Amino acid sequence: MAEVAQGTQEEFWRPPTLSEEVAVRDPHPTMAEACPRCGTEFLLGSKFCHSCGGRRPAAISSSARADAAALAGLWERAIDRIQAGIAGVPWNKAKFPSWMRHLHFHEIKSRLGLSTASLIAFVIGLSCVAGALLVGPLYSVKTWIDFQAVQYYRAEWLLAATASFVAGILLKRPFQD
Repeated sequence: MAEVAQGTQEEFWRPPTLSEEVAVRDPHPTMAEACPRCGTEFLLGSKFCHSCGGRRPAAISSSARADAAALAGLWERAIDRIQAGIAGVPWNKAKFPSWMRHLHFHEIKSRLGLSTASLIAFVIGLSCVAGALLVGPLYSVKTWIDFQAVQYYRAEWLLAATASFVAGILLKRPFQD
C-alpha cells in the first residue's frame, strides 16, 4: 500500500472520488440557494446570509408551493369580500355624535395653533408618555433586575417623548397676529 501512495501526484484542485450514490445530487435541495431578503447567494454550508444576516430558509417543495398558492387564493378572496363589504356601507348616511367633529385632525390643528409636523410630533410625544406609563403594569417585576429593566424602559420612553416634544417646539410656526 505504501508503494501506491508514493507514485501519485498531488492534485488538490480535483474533488475526491466518491461513490455513485454520494456523488448524485438530491433533485430537491433542502436549503434555499439565494437570500429572500437581499437576493445574495448563500455561501456553501452557511445557515445565515453573509450580506444581511438573514436566516437561510429551507427550500420549498412543490407540494408546499401548491399549498401556499391555495392559501394565497383564499387570502385574496377574503380581502375581496372585505373590500366589497366596506364599499357597500353607506358612509354618508352614518350618524356620528356631534362631539366627534372635535377629533378631526384639522380641527385639533387649528384649535392648538400648531403646524402639521408640530402636531404629529406632539401626538408621538403623548404616545411615548403613555408608553412610559404602561410599561409598569405590562411587565411583572419579580426581582431587582426586572425592576431595573422596567425603569430603563421607562427612561427610554420618556427620552423619546422629550425628543418628540422638542421636535414639536422646533417645528412650530412663529405666532402671527
